[in-house]
Amino acid sequence: MSRLLVSACLMGQKVRYDGQSKTFLHACLSRWKAEGRLVPFCPELAGGLAVPRLPAEIEPDYGGDDVLAGRARVLDNAGTNVTAAFVTGAKRAVEMARSQGCTYALLTEASPSCGSTLLYSGHHDGAQRIGFGVTTAALRAAGVAVYAPNQIDALTRDCAW
Repeated sequence: MSRLLVSACLMGQKVRYDGQSKTFLHACLSRWKAEGRLVPFCPELAGGLAVPRLPAEIEPDYGGDDVLAGRARVLDNAGTNVTAAFVTGAKRAVEMARSQGCTYALLTEASPSCGSTLLYSGHHDGAQRIGFGVTTAALRAAGVAVYAPNQIDALTRDCAW
């Protein structure tokens, strides 16, 4: 059975940097959960970060693929380099997807880990830009199709469960 890796915060788990969730309610998620298709996962916790933690962003003008290639860093808003935790979390997300048979992922948007179409600017100013996070980059490189919550209709069509 094909399964869906899903950001733990979208499933109501309080794992975000601020200790909150970003619960996403949708009939398809409820059905897939009942069918045992969902694999909730937080790459930032898997990478060793705590809850709560300082907000972090990928450096301006770079994306998750740049972080994985060593061309960019992830910095928290105090300037601490937290790149290693994000890279570790991304690698563990790929391992989890492979071990659980996840061919698709539904990840929260704008996160330096999970963003799939949007990231924060890298200036810790609240602005957003086009881009994708470290975990999204790693999952895509491993052949996992990644979707944002606003793309759930496309995910539903593409996975055809």
